[in-house]
Amino acid sequence: MTAARVVFVHGLWMTGAELRWLRRRLESRFDFDTEIFTYRTVSEPLDSVLARLATTVSRGGTSQTVHVIGHSLGGVVACRLFERHPELPPGRVLCLGSPLAGSQAARRFERFKFGHRMIGALVIAELLGNAECRWTMARELGVIAGTRPVGLGRLVAGFSEPNDGTVALRETRIEGATDHLALPVSHFGMLLSNRVADECGRFLRDGRFSLRAA
Repeated sequence: MTAARVVFVHGLWMTGAELRWLRRRLESRFDFDTEIFTYRTVSEPLDSVLARLATTVSRGGTSQTVHVIGHSLGGVVACRLFERHPELPPGRVLCLGSPLAGSQAARRFERFKFGHRMIGALVIAELLGNAECRWTMARELGVIAGTRPVGLGRLVAGFSEPNDGTVALRETRIEGATDHLALPVSHFGMLLSNRVADECGRFLRDGRFSLRAA
């Protein structure tokens, strides 16, 4: 049987190299074939990003299961992908520390001089609003959020609520998600966490997390 593929989508200002440990964990423990989808997070238009990502996910046809994991902004991109391309091959979607309900840190950062140039049009369009967030796809969606407030983002955002140092716990919640799990990890620390890696593998394999709370 052909192993399921997992396509990783990185976050703002990242390259995907930060996902190396998590990829290796999923390959060794759960026998997934993994790859990184890279995009220009500040300068590339969303339409271009989604078109290229759709091509990557659909490579190999509809007979192979293809899961998508997005970290931070990458999770928002992944959700937009399947909203626009529901016909893509079967698989699950997993968001790690993704501000699915908007980003207070991005809104604060955009107010700085040259802030809008540094975060780019994609972030401005997807993360600065306060629109109601809802998942209506048949495809299963899992969300892992962090509750350890470590990171420079918390200084910008000025959080007064549970957060992972960059994204508030509240911002990771989306109506219609299959499962949501909060763990005591930071925004980038989650990418090096054994617990997070194992829960990622279990959700992709079973459609549910094994844990119910932090």
